[in-house]
Amino acid sequence: MLQPLIGKLNDIRVVLASSSKQREQLLKSINLKFEIIPSDFEENLNPSEHTFSDFVENTARGKTSNVYEKLKNETPKPGMIIGVDTMVTFDGKMYGKPKNNEDAIRIIKDLTQSGLPNDVYTGVAIWYNNKIHTFTEVTTVYMAKLSNEEIESYVSTGEPFGKAGGYGIQGIAGTFVERIEGDVNNVVGLPLCRLAKELKKIMAV
Repeated sequence: MLQPLIGKLNDIRVVLASSSKQREQLLKSINLKFEIIPSDFEENLNPSEHTFSDFVENTARGKTSNVYEKLKNETPKPGMIIGVDTMVTFDGKMYGKPKNNEDAIRIIKDLTQSGLPNDVYTGVAIWYNNKIHTFTEVTTVYMAKLSNEEIESYVSTGEPFGKAGGYGIQGIAGTFVERIEGDVNNVVGLPLCRLAKELKKIMAV
C-alpha cells in the first residue's frame, strides 16, 4: 500500500471488524491508521450450503454489517469497515478453530500426515460508500509429515487455539511448513497485496 492510497485511507475513519492480533499487526505494518471494533456476528453458516469462497465471504460480510450497525449513528461515521474470515480446507472439508486439545490433534494429523497440501481461504468484506465489496484469496500450504509425538507436542504449546486449521505459520508451525503457493500474509489472516489492489479499485486511486 503506497501513496496516494494510504494517505486517502488515513483521511477517513477506518475500522477493522476483528479482534485478531495477527490482522492487527499486518495492518499496522503498512502504517495504516485504524481502530478495532470486534464483530458480534454469530458465525453459524452451514458449510454444506456454501462453496468455500462463499462461506468465508458471507461470514466476512456478516462481520462487516454487524459492526456497521454498531457505528452507523456515531460521529464521525466510519468511512470504511473491513471484515475478514479465514478458513483452512483439506480433502473437501473446512477446518476452523480447534475446540479442544483432541480436536486440535485431529486437525493437525489430517493436515500433516497425508502428504497432501491444504488450502487457506480468506474472505474479505469492505464497507465503503454504503456498499459492501467482497473478495476471496486462496493460498496453498505444503506441510512436512509429523509424528504423533510431534503433533501432541505442538498442540501442548497452545499455538493451535484461536487459529483456523489449528496452526500459525508465523509461529512454531513455521517449522513444519515446507512451502506455500500464494500470499503468506493470507495464511496469517489478511492478504495485504490483494487488499491493496481491491482498495485501489474501490477508491479509484
